[in-house]
Amino acid sequence: MTLGATFLSGAKGRLLPASIPFRFFAAAAAFHVLMWFVLALDAAEATNFRGGVGPPLAAIHLLTLGVLTATVIGASVQLLPVATRRALSAIWPIKLVFWLVIPGLMLLVAGMYAMRMTVIITGAAAVTMGLLVFAALLADNLRRAASLGVVAAYGWASLASLILLTGLGLALALDYETGTLPNHGAAALAHMILGGFGFIGLLALGFSHLLVPMFALAPAPEKRLSFIGFSLAAMAVAFGGAGALADSRALLTQAALVGLGAAAVHLWLMARVLGAGMRKRLGLSFVLVRAAWIMLPVTLLVGVAALYGYAGRNGPTLFGFLLFGSWLLTFLVGILQRIVPFLASMHATQAEGGRPMLLSELAAAWPLKLHAVCHGLALTGVGAAIAIDNATLLRTASGIGLVGAIALAWFMADVMKYVFRPSVL
Repeated sequence: MTLGATFLSGAKGRLLPASIPFRFFAAAAAFHVLMWFVLALDAAEATNFRGGVGPPLAAIHLLTLGVLTATVIGASVQLLPVATRRALSAIWPIKLVFWLVIPGLMLLVAGMYAMRMTVIITGAAAVTMGLLVFAALLADNLRRAASLGVVAAYGWASLASLILLTGLGLALALDYETGTLPNHGAAALAHMILGGFGFIGLLALGFSHLLVPMFALAPAPEKRLSFIGFSLAAMAVAFGGAGALADSRALLTQAALVGLGAAAVHLWLMARVLGAGMRKRLGLSFVLVRAAWIMLPVTLLVGVAALYGYAGRNGPTLFGFLLFGSWLLTFLVGILQRIVPFLASMHATQAEGGRPMLLSELAAAWPLKLHAVCHGLALTGVGAAIAIDNATLLRTASGIGLVGAIALAWFMADVMKYVFRPSVL
């Protein structure tokens, strides 16, 4: 039996109310549009961004918290109970997460954009509380996930990163007002590594061991090699966080090299899964997933080049863009294009007692095609603009990205209309 069949067995009985995961997905789609808009509006400040309060920092947090984190929360609160065969003990905590994180993020980015420190601190405090509640929910589900093996291991390591990065994030927000951190830049780099490679990156790698076999109708990846890949990934995040805080180029280099080993193992496992899968045509979403897989080692190589001054004057900015934009955003929007119709079909089928709805019945294909083209052009353009320090090119590329984000939001709205019909609710 394939992992997909095992994963889906009895899944409908553990579905959350449709409004729970889809509120996070809708927020992610909205923040995706807003992120490209803010980047286009203030492109002149973004090409060589090195930190500090202002519009580029607001755009970064629209991406990291608004798009990536919202997507991860929405997916994990639904997929983990299905995978562990253990329903959430209560629904209200995840609703609380939403009402702390999303309004808190709005305050946070508004404060960053307008450079209002009190607003930043208030928003950061709300987001921190929301993420800690989510951490407790994640820990409770992982505690009952002994059967998930390497997926649970990635989950626990991601959880540890989440707790550390929330503490650092709040400290960074307070430091704008108090100036108590000994090295704000080092703490910001550690915050970025723990957020990108730690919290979201480790969850992305871990859930790939569930989702890629499920969508490809393939057996699970080989267990021993999967744990080797996990060990290398967790070690790389630990070295990276410590190296950033210690301002140690040697430790950061070691982290990148170990990370390249983890990426090689992961990509080998995913290639084996796709090769063994019964479903060979995985559609446009997996074009994005494969592109993201390529960008993972590229990001690490650019990071090493930036450490030693070989990535150009804006090498550190390019590294951050590749981490959050080219790898994580591309991977998560690819997976989101599969998860949203999958969950929508299950909710619609559960409500009507009929056959599962096909993607072609849920939404038109053209928005995804438009998004894929715009996404690729936008990321290429932004990367080039950072490399040559050209604000006009970055503004143009961001405008293209905005068109793609609107197309993706259109697709998701088209799918969600089947979820929130009166018969489903």
